[in-house]
Amino acid sequence: MTDVTFILPDGTQHSCIAQEGLSLMEVALQNSVSGIIAECNGAAACATCHVIVDDSLARALDPVSEHENDMLDFAAAAREPGSRLSCQIRVDARLNGATIRIPAET
Repeated sequence: MTDVTFILPDGTQHSCIAQEGLSLMEVALQNSVSGIIAECNGAAACATCHVIVDDSLARALDPVSEHENDMLDFAAAAREPGSRLSCQIRVDARLNGATIRIPAET
């Protein structure tokens, strides 16, 4: 199991035990983390699961695909360095202890 902490826009932290192989979006939904809507259920077609990862985690993760990159342009919150769709990040050991920020909608 992997420990992941989601930080909500108001600074509230929501720590979760994440099962490897699930997406971060699935982990957030299973743990009722606010701010992850997931209208498309993980098909990378809506950008309602937008999260921000820190630089070191961004470098460790698989690169953003062209499709994910395009979809991030439609996120409700402004895109930032480290912006990702949580449905496109699979939980594995690289995420253990990670802090994932959920941006405020603009």
